[in-house]
Amino acid sequence: MHVVVNAAMSADGKLSTREREQIAISGPDDFERVDSLRADSDAVMVGVGTVLADDPSLTVDSATRIEARTDQGKPPQPARIVADSSLRTPLDARILDDAAETILLVSDAVADSRVSALEDDGVTVVTAGDGRVDLRAAFAELEAMGLDQVMVEGGGELIFSLFEADLLDELSVFVGSVVIGGRDAPTLADGDGFVADFSRLELRTVERLDDGVLLRYDVQ
Repeated sequence: MHVVVNAAMSADGKLSTREREQIAISGPDDFERVDSLRADSDAVMVGVGTVLADDPSLTVDSATRIEARTDQGKPPQPARIVADSSLRTPLDARILDDAAETILLVSDAVADSRVSALEDDGVTVVTAGDGRVDLRAAFAELEAMGLDQVMVEGGGELIFSLFEADLLDELSVFVGSVVIGGRDAPTLADGDGFVADFSRLELRTVERLDDGVLLRYDVQ
C-alpha cells in the first residue's frame, strides 16, 4: 500500500492558527492538484482532531474526475478514513454522511455497542490497539480490504504518528507565502517529536505553484 501525506503549511511550518482555525494558505492551482490527488487515491485519511476542528467532507469536487473514477470501475468517491482511538467523531460530522464510504480506526477501548451502532449505519469500523489505535495493525487491515493508495491530509498528530510507525512513502507539501506564528499552532508533524533516528526524506521535485512552492519528497 502506498501512503502519501499531502499538506499545506505556512512559511514558518504552521498548518493553521493557534485557535485551530484554517486560513487560505494555497490557491486555486493547488486546490486543483489536491482534488486530482484525492481522485487518484483509494482513500483519504485524517485524524479525529481534523474532523473536530474543520468538519471536512474529504470528497472529490470535480464532476469530470468523479466520472473518470466510475469509468475505471471505482466508486465515485474514495473512501474516507478517520483515526479516532476513543471514537470522538460527532454523529453529525460530514464525514459520516452517505457521500462516500467511511472507515473509522478505533482502539479496543471503544465499547462494542458503539461500534455496532456505527456499523448498523453503514460505517466500517476497524478496531486495532489497546487504548490507542495501532496504526501498523490498522493499515494491514486496510491493505487487506484492497486499498492500494491512501492520501493523508492531516493533522500534525496523525502525520507524526505515521512517520513514527514508518508507514509513509511520500510527502507532498505546499509552502505558502504567509507567516502564521504561535508556539501552540499545529505544525506538519506534532506529537512527541524525535530526539534521535529522525525520519529522512529525499527531495524529488520542486515546483512553483500559486504564490508558493510545492515540495515532493520520498520518505526514506
